[in-house]
Amino acid sequence: SLPLLQAARKRNSLDLLELSEAELEEQFVRGDGPGGQATNKTNNCVVLKHIPSGIVVKCHQTRSLEKNRKIAREILQEKVDLFYKGEDSDVFKEKKASEKQKQEKKRRAKENLERKKLFKEMQQLEKE
Repeated sequence: SLPLLQAARKRNSLDLLELSEAELEEQFVRGDGPGGQATNKTNNCVVLKHIPSGIVVKCHQTRSLEKNRKIAREILQEKVDLFYKGEDSDVFKEKKASEKQKQEKKRRAKENLERKKLFKEMQQLEKE
């Protein structure tokens, strides 16, 4: 189920499992990464744990504690949904659809490259 959790963080999912605040454990810690003094002084990184499933999410995407709390809850909700529903989850279905689109785009690009290559070869033959 670990690769399934990688699919989380898709925006358009509507049918997600609801989280209750009683099931959550929240901590505020110092973030890591670039930012220097701004990151070293403030505890605006949110660590959110869903107690029943044991899923932990760490969010330090913005400077704002409130925004990080909101984002962490969205990510956690999607991961919990994936954890319980598996392949039936909307998040999983969205991820599969986007992978399929990406593969199709890659296939078309490869075909176009082959066409261009053939066209250039034809031009070279005509010049000779």
